[in-house]
Amino acid sequence: MFMRIDHVGIACHDLEEKIAFFERTFELTVVAREVNTEQGVKEAMLHIADGEGGGSYIQLLEPLGPDTPVGKFLAKRGEGVHHVAFGVPDVVQALEKIGGRGVRLLDAQPRHGTLGSSIAFLHPKDVGGMLTELVQAAERQGEATANARNADT
Repeated sequence: MFMRIDHVGIACHDLEEKIAFFERTFELTVVAREVNTEQGVKEAMLHIADGEGGGSYIQLLEPLGPDTPVGKFLAKRGEGVHHVAFGVPDVVQALEKIGGRGVRLLDAQPRHGTLGSSIAFLHPKDVGGMLTELVQAAERQGEATANARNADT
């Protein structure tokens, strides 16, 4: 079901400061920046490498306010790993399978993610305390739609 680790999300207080650190220290490159008001964050995706299943990234997350999920995370735990995201070929199918196995879904339907992806989160209490995200890359969304159409014919 999982194709790769898509990204590791890191909560931070100052997005620009963390971007500069990751660029300088690890020679990573920012490939996308976005303000996601639905999730209450400013974010940057930094490219690590490409593999057979797609790219891998570090996602830096700065909260838009203290009452957002990342803002609350920072107040409680400080800066650090917020979530791990796994690349899947079809996020809807992955939600059905995982939900059918008793894992609570924070998202019953996918929502907008970075780089045009579709994403959904799993309840951390059902995944060993780890907030887990499922990511279907934008280019894979077209493949899943085509596969569904071909299956119907």
